[in-house]
Amino acid sequence: MSKANASFSSSTVAADLLAHAFKSLISRSHIDPSLVEDISVGNVLAPGAGATEFRAAALLAGFPETAALRAVNRQCSSGLQACVDIANAIRCGMIDVGVGAGVESMSSNYGPGAVSEFSETLDNHREAKNCKVPMGVLSEQMASDRKITREVQDAFAARSFQKAEAAQKAGKFREEIAPMKVKWVDPKTEEEKELVVDKDDGIRPGMTAEGLKKIRPAFKEGGSIHAGNASQVSDGAAAVLLMKRSTAERLGQKIVGRFVCSSIVGVKPLLMGIGPWKAIPVALQKAGIGKDDVDIWEINEAFASQCLWCVKELGLDESKVNPNGGAIAFGHPLGCTGARQVSTLFNELARTGKKVGVTSMCVGTGMGMAAVWVKE
Repeated sequence: MSKANASFSSSTVAADLLAHAFKSLISRSHIDPSLVEDISVGNVLAPGAGATEFRAAALLAGFPETAALRAVNRQCSSGLQACVDIANAIRCGMIDVGVGAGVESMSSNYGPGAVSEFSETLDNHREAKNCKVPMGVLSEQMASDRKITREVQDAFAARSFQKAEAAQKAGKFREEIAPMKVKWVDPKTEEEKELVVDKDDGIRPGMTAEGLKKIRPAFKEGGSIHAGNASQVSDGAAAVLLMKRSTAERLGQKIVGRFVCSSIVGVKPLLMGIGPWKAIPVALQKAGIGKDDVDIWEINEAFASQCLWCVKELGLDESKVNPNGGAIAFGHPLGCTGARQVSTLFNELARTGKKVGVTSMCVGTGMGMAAVWVKE
């Protein structure tokens, strides 16, 4: 993942990012592309969720025309929704093999144009109108209402940066990153260069809570939320190969883990950030487990305020939450995050010899999503 508009990936469109993720999935898994029956891609900002260009990206990557594709937009949970859709299609017998993916080029599509204008009818309905309140504004209000101080937010954000920096230095992200050649124009010389992007470039070394204190509030004079304690605007893509266990065994595919169940819930639009707090208990109940049975939690850090509040309210052991940092440190390419979390989770479960993990995130307009996964 790379910083939007300020890094080497900023000139690479979403479809190209996705095609690269697809190619890496095929080469790493050695799957015969003709066996893939359906592909679901999460995306938030591209027109039509990128359905046309993403189908083209799949063909470019080596999937035959027999591999169908659809685009999914459930805001920040789009990548997870894509994976869950494929898992459920397999579970119900619709397909045997599929790919759940997510991609976002916030360099290309992020901005006011990403949200269409509301009609007079919608604007005249109080709760409906709340769906278009910017997430930073409503998160600032939530932090104020629930007395989540800037100090605790900055401390949480600093820990995210520190964990991510340590993980990157230890090479913990290498297994989940597919290095990509990109063309980049040097802004100083205007010379076009070909470079290899092989690490997340949003991680700021040496970050401390003291350093974060110097950053000005972004949404309100005297507010608590700023660029250092909120998720970064980023570009990225991720893809997950899913199939029936019997099919994997027949093909000799290494079984990394299994999808258990997921949950999706709604909350008030102005309380979007509490989504994980409501979604996680539902997913745990469906799985028949308790919070103490979970070894690792990957909870998206949309804002330090909301993530920290959810962790505290759920009574989670913070040492198990985002052990290698989160979106504050390395970015939140909206449609990509849910799929990326699956890879991050399984790699960490494998490294630590743990078994049960949960991925979760808050979702724009007032929702929350969570999923339970088990390492084999």
